[in-house]
Amino acid sequence: MIRYALICDEAHAFEAWFSSSSDYDMQVERGLVECPHCGSIKISKQIMAPAVRTARKAEARKDPTANGAASFEQLAKKVQAHIRSNYDYVGEDFAKEARAIHDGDKPERLIYGETTAEEREALKADEVPVAPLPEPFAPTPPKKAN
Repeated sequence: MIRYALICDEAHAFEAWFSSSSDYDMQVERGLVECPHCGSIKISKQIMAPAVRTARKAEARKDPTANGAASFEQLAKKVQAHIRSNYDYVGEDFAKEARAIHDGDKPERLIYGETTAEEREALKADEVPVAPLPEPFAPTPPKKAN
């Protein structure tokens, strides 16, 4: 398969995959390739740099830390540390605290904690600005830390 960067006569850029160069040529000649933005069938290839394999890239693929896994783990730890340092842990009272802050019954501050699915839906329905933290970024609650 070949991926081409394409552009239409209206200057909309997009990509498309073709089984071969001749397949691309045939489809363009027959008007089968159209711009997903405006529907134009006047399509041409953009200038592209070829994907060249080098020894350095091959070595990076062999090293598991070179693929970003280690840097992602470091990022997750930084996010966790930031939350622990700058947010108040409110535990299972998160929904109640978030609602009180939103309603102005308590002073505004940054908080984190746990909620049930029902509590999250109720907060969302009431337009209380909250967001769940995905697993790698959620810090361990203080009471559960070793």
